[in-house]
Amino acid sequence: MRQRDNEGGGGGDDARPLSEASSCCDPTDPAVRFREKARTQRPLTRYLPVRSEQNFDLKQHIESAGHQIELCPYIHVTSTACRGYLHKLGSKFRTWQKRWFVFDRSKRALVYYSDKSEGKPRGGAYFQAIEEVYVDHLHSVKSPNPKLTFCVKTYERTFHLMAPSPEAMRIWIDIIFTGAEGYREFQGGT
Repeated sequence: MRQRDNEGGGGGDDARPLSEASSCCDPTDPAVRFREKARTQRPLTRYLPVRSEQNFDLKQHIESAGHQIELCPYIHVTSTACRGYLHKLGSKFRTWQKRWFVFDRSKRALVYYSDKSEGKPRGGAYFQAIEEVYVDHLHSVKSPNPKLTFCVKTYERTFHLMAPSPEAMRIWIDIIFTGAEGYREFQGGT
């Protein structure tokens, strides 16, 4: 084991990087205290919502984030809205159903319908109710394709959604980020 003291003079430890085998942070040392782990996960969306701007273009914003919308046939994005099919896990019967989702910045809502006709909305959430948007890395629900499953957490419930492709999932998450306003701290600029 390497010693922390400078033996043999000169240089100091700052002249060479510490390796992973370094004993500088021995967890058995009573003087070493680790930070407590956060009790709740801090949402990524807390810092990412895009406030209503007069000339905000949703499509341009998503393309500037590196997404190639034209290569993803599952999503139709305009300057104010995004539309496409996602599978949603039902809250009552816990089965996956294909639904037509519409993210509309002018109505400030994420709404889903039975099909493309956009007749009667089946459900959804207003932007101010969205708390978090995240990939379901913990596999909190049984999904036919866990790598394409993501969650939209609101005050009332968590929507478990499954995209048709990895790129579609990344685009949907980034689009929903632009509308998430669930945290009150963000609204006052604090």
